[in-house]
Amino acid sequence: MAEKKINLTDQLKKYFGFDTFKGNQEAIIRNLLDGNDTFVLMPTGGGKSLCYQLPSLLMDGTAIVISPLIALMKNQVDAMRNFSEEDGVAHFINSSLNKTAIDQVKSDILSGKTKLLYVAPESLTKDEYVEFLRTVKISFYAVDEAHCISEWGHDFRPEYRRIRPIINEIGKAPLIALTATATPKVQHDIQKNLGMTNAKVFKSSFNRPNLYYEVRPKTNNIDKDIIKFIKNNPEKSGIIYCLSRKKVEELAEVLQANGINARPYHAGMDSATRSQNQDDFLMEKIDVIVATIAFGMGIDKPDVRFVIHYDIPKSLEGYYQETGRAGRDGGEGQCITFYTNKDLQKLEKFMQGKPVAEQEIGKQLLLETAAYAESSVCRRKTLLHYFGEEYTEENCGNCDNCLNPKKQVEAQDLLCTVIETILAVKENFKSDYIIDVIQGRETSEVQAHLHEDLEVFGSGMGEEDKTWNAVIRQALIAGYLSKDIENYGLLKVTDEGKKFLKHPKSFKITEDNDFEEMEEEAPARGGGACAVDPALYSMLKDLRKKMSKHLEVPPYVIFQDPSLEAMATIYPITLEELQNIPGVGAGKAKRYGEEFCKLIKRHCEENEIERPEDLRVRTVANKSKMKVAIIQAIDRKVALDDIAVSKGIEFDELLDEIEAIVYSGTKLNIDYFLEEIMDEDHMLDIYDYFKESTTDNIDDALEELGDDFTEEEVRLVRIKFISEMAN
Repeated sequence: MAEKKINLTDQLKKYFGFDTFKGNQEAIIRNLLDGNDTFVLMPTGGGKSLCYQLPSLLMDGTAIVISPLIALMKNQVDAMRNFSEEDGVAHFINSSLNKTAIDQVKSDILSGKTKLLYVAPESLTKDEYVEFLRTVKISFYAVDEAHCISEWGHDFRPEYRRIRPIINEIGKAPLIALTATATPKVQHDIQKNLGMTNAKVFKSSFNRPNLYYEVRPKTNNIDKDIIKFIKNNPEKSGIIYCLSRKKVEELAEVLQANGINARPYHAGMDSATRSQNQDDFLMEKIDVIVATIAFGMGIDKPDVRFVIHYDIPKSLEGYYQETGRAGRDGGEGQCITFYTNKDLQKLEKFMQGKPVAEQEIGKQLLLETAAYAESSVCRRKTLLHYFGEEYTEENCGNCDNCLNPKKQVEAQDLLCTVIETILAVKENFKSDYIIDVIQGRETSEVQAHLHEDLEVFGSGMGEEDKTWNAVIRQALIAGYLSKDIENYGLLKVTDEGKKFLKHPKSFKITEDNDFEEMEEEAPARGGGACAVDPALYSMLKDLRKKMSKHLEVPPYVIFQDPSLEAMATIYPITLEELQNIPGVGAGKAKRYGEEFCKLIKRHCEENEIERPEDLRVRTVANKSKMKVAIIQAIDRKVALDDIAVSKGIEFDELLDEIEAIVYSGTKLNIDYFLEEIMDEDHMLDIYDYFKESTTDNIDDALEELGDDFTEEEVRLVRIKFISEMAN
């Protein structure tokens, strides 16, 4: 074939401006040019797209790229157009195009301008497109993100299963399938489903040496831990993955409140905001994106410096894919995952109601992820083993387990016990069942199989479950055991394992990390009498009293007691720190704060007090949307009872909300409402009472004022008073 003579390096330079190919790109492209089916396993950042972009420019006809994500298509088409003088060189067809745009695409294809056509699998199945494509010369088909075909993949899409029949309908041409993650099982599944079992397979190493992997315990202080981490890595780009949309929104708000330039991204947002946030991230207008896994497929930002998992991912493939977005340029990439057993239970709950087979698969994938998180073995070793690759280095030097190695213990006898038990139950059970037998638990399942009569039953009662788990996991990595994935993870003994049983040798294991014990950390000191500095507290009360006299306002108007308690606990010395105190908004800090900060600073210096360097996380009230809506409605002079009705809350709940707003320092003018419902003299009486009183307690006010006044009236005037006098 004439194709052989093409100097591919010249073509690469001509079209894309690169001098050399990466890894096995050139061999892959040659194979495709020769008209052969090709299967490419290449980790994120390895340059998969080039494997079909360059051949499409060199071959006759139009290449069809089947891709799952609309955002990704747009990015790739724009990139291709940048390389070419001709805009029509690449197009996409999906649901976002109108009729005129589709006609333009068709005309460019028929005139031979278009070398690359991106199609969503849903569009490919439409009859009108199938009919049209049958009239076109197809150079080859490329199936990107091919793991979507497999139920065992981390992102199964049923419409991917229809690709092969449709291709047969349109017309025969070579096929290239590409994926950045595939376990041996998924690989087999893809090839079978696409009818390309004879394809040449090109597999690159999945090792990303520049990525640092770490798993941390997830405690109540997770938001603080994340803020601390980001503040220690200023101006670096990062992605934080959360499982739920609600959590994405909340965390983005908390980060913004703490001065971090972050935005949310999830499928439930309107598409304009979503694309805007994505573009701002790519253009470095924002540093951090908080997202669900909808974000990032094909996002080509080379300098993402950290990827944080707020929640444990549903599978190791997903985890590999998502962490793989860090450090694509070969520079630093920190991958931090927060893990607690509780999250697993949550994820299992989500699976209820799905078909049994799907639940089983989901469970298996979750167990793998948990095993990875709890293991003390090198993270690289575990990850690469999962993808069917052996990592032989003793210490990778770039994961938490290698940098802080745990003591190893001899487990030769324990492994013999495990192997004996697996063989005794005929290699027909999963690891949790094996542990039940070893531990001598008479569960209903054990009894049903009469396994309580076996010799091995109860042979390991002296050890904890976590030790047995560690033995099994590390025996899998060492190759003494294997998992039958076809059958949901049944444990089998390998030939190596049988040899080991005959002639046992040293087998050292590291104990798993125990995440259960670390789960709940003591909550951060945040006010509360226990940690209050009594001397400082009384000085702050004196200062408040002095100021109240000078300003002729009651002391509580300046700061309430809980706020002073918190100050005497956390020792804020700047106005910014003061705003982190409950009940102190920006307005209050500005108006009254300076004196208090000076006093605290002086007290700390004189008594050599080490301030808690601990970062105080500014929380975002969950109801912040409600508060904003109330403020806006009052600005528009909407009657308060109407606001309560529109928000679906009781009137006294609305007053709670308004009180919280004015007490933290925001000015609200409710005169328009008071004038309507209250007698002016009445109002002045209550107002004067608060002016003279040393407390803002409602019960005390009602007692003093007598029966002519209702609680509601007193509360409303108190709001007016606090707003005018304190804010």
